[in-house]
Amino acid sequence: MAGLFAVTAQAQISGSVDINKRKQEAHARRETNASRQARIARTIEDTYTHRYEVIGGGGYLRFRSGSQLKRNNEISWATAFNYYLNPKLAIVGDAQGSFGNANALINNTYGVPYPQINEYFFMGGVSYRFYRKERFAVSTQALGGIGWGIFSGGSKGIPAVNLGLWQDGSRPAVQLGVSGDYNFYPNIAFRVTPTWTGTTFQSGPGAPASSLQSNFGINAGIIYRFGRQ
Repeated sequence: MAGLFAVTAQAQISGSVDINKRKQEAHARRETNASRQARIARTIEDTYTHRYEVIGGGGYLRFRSGSQLKRNNEISWATAFNYYLNPKLAIVGDAQGSFGNANALINNTYGVPYPQINEYFFMGGVSYRFYRKERFAVSTQALGGIGWGIFSGGSKGIPAVNLGLWQDGSRPAVQLGVSGDYNFYPNIAFRVTPTWTGTTFQSGPGAPASSLQSNFGINAGIIYRFGRQ
């Protein structure tokens, strides 16, 4: 009987120890999860309460260089400066440039089938960040300003309109884009922005602007954040 009591008591003690151990482990896991969530919350706040963003990079633009011409491929550079009023809404200043070779009129008699052309865009507008996590963020932006086209620079002195290109000059332009960010650190990230750029270049001197010209592209670059809201 004494041995039976001893075994029973030992089992009860062991069971109690196991229960206490499991309780301690569950409590430790709860503390670990709480600590992780608190760390993520601090990182999100640290990332998206910066006042300023500077973005620099490059990209690609599919551009229509004349009302009767095929689209051509262009390489772009792009830079922007964002001033955040709060963690979601920013005022944007943007500058871009694109370079490529136009598809001139096939039957032109000047012997210049693929003249080089350049466009520069200087725009301002707003950006709204509608999704934000520790590593990822998504925002949209709307910009408006000036598109400056240089279409005669590579045409060997031939007026651009004689090759079917737009006339040189500055015209209103707009751009819409959706940006996806991947955060390496709270102050450094990589951004990809598919864009639609609307231009209003003219077909010749004194000619009315053609209907809004649609040009699609994508920009990518590095973001550096600084300052505090």
